[in-house]
Amino acid sequence: MPDTLIKVDLDQSAFDNENVHNRWHPDIPMACWVKPGDDFVLETYDWTGGFIKNNDSADDVRDIDLSIVHFLSGPVGVHGAQPGDLLVVDLLDIGTKAESQWGFNGFFSKKNGGGFLTEHFPYAQKSIWDFEGMFTKSRHIPGVRFAGLIHPGLIGCMPDPALLETWNTREIDFIATQPERVPPLANAPFAPTAHMGKLTGAARDAAAATGARTVPPREHGGNCDIKDLSRGAKIFFPVYVDGAGLSVGDLHFSQGDGEITFCGAIEMAGWVHMRVSLIKGGMAAYGIRNPVFKPSPMTPNYNDYLIFEGISVDEAGQQHYLDVNVAYRQACLNAIEYMKKFGYSGAQAHSILGTAPVQGHVSGVVDIPNACATLWLPTQIFDFDISPNAAGPIKRNMGGVDMPLSPDLT
Repeated sequence: MPDTLIKVDLDQSAFDNENVHNRWHPDIPMACWVKPGDDFVLETYDWTGGFIKNNDSADDVRDIDLSIVHFLSGPVGVHGAQPGDLLVVDLLDIGTKAESQWGFNGFFSKKNGGGFLTEHFPYAQKSIWDFEGMFTKSRHIPGVRFAGLIHPGLIGCMPDPALLETWNTREIDFIATQPERVPPLANAPFAPTAHMGKLTGAARDAAAATGARTVPPREHGGNCDIKDLSRGAKIFFPVYVDGAGLSVGDLHFSQGDGEITFCGAIEMAGWVHMRVSLIKGGMAAYGIRNPVFKPSPMTPNYNDYLIFEGISVDEAGQQHYLDVNVAYRQACLNAIEYMKKFGYSGAQAHSILGTAPVQGHVSGVVDIPNACATLWLPTQIFDFDISPNAAGPIKRNMGGVDMPLSPDLT
């Protein structure tokens, strides 16, 4: 069995574990070191460090301080890795922790992070999902059960000082264009809740002041939320610092393309078994600025879909020019409205799109003025037929079940 190099105790605060961190910064010391060719296991907290609980209240989703996230295991140093190399990461296996056979999905309040559809779902809600081996179902969303595709939502290597400064400058400048926007355009460094791994004292405080938040994907990878980075995937990461500094976390049991619920997918604690190797000088040799990957050969075997189109005309009827973001939002809203005809609340339908193995596709970006995006909803995850027919939809009695909702406090 491979060595478990980083362990997490789910009863311990993530802030007390020196082998995890919640900011990107090149001064964070390596938590451990490996050699090219080594395989090893890293345990991870869920992305909130255990703040969200297995209960029937969404108060925790409403009240969470999002400046604490994400808690990542690492960084792992790789002997011989140098700037300009490619770090090759083979995801050999990923799993749940035996003592935590559940996960959560939720919508953040618009005042606290919001989400892709925050104008339609402005308050905090959540659903709890129980794991049954490779399958999952939720007491808050009847009528669906599906196979998971466990994957890290967040994985990447440490930036060098120049790249870190680039990130902070462009994001802080972007915030300044609409400083009062809710939710904000980006998340600036925030030292008070920074956890800098093994870094302590004055060095810790200095790094915390400029440590990049882990919320967005960037050139190094990061929070890309790609569901196909599962068991058997191979990822090629650009290396910016000596040792590479690989970190991983934000594990998902299952996710729809786009992670549209933001507190999205089915978030979980777990472990990742991986192997690392190097391609010396690989960034220049292959012209790589962002990670590339080969997907997992294992995917849930769903082969029947109901596909919803969306175009770049928003809910108010305003025309946008080839805007894929608007088009995909419309495809999602069309799917939600459709599922409501079968008895689901809008929130339940939204959660299904964030958690089930839904596919999202950019279908057209050349036919001015409308981009076309599609959302592929697997029909086999439902225990009833959701296909259109001449008899019309049959609205099911969901037994009064809905996702817990917590309005904003005034």
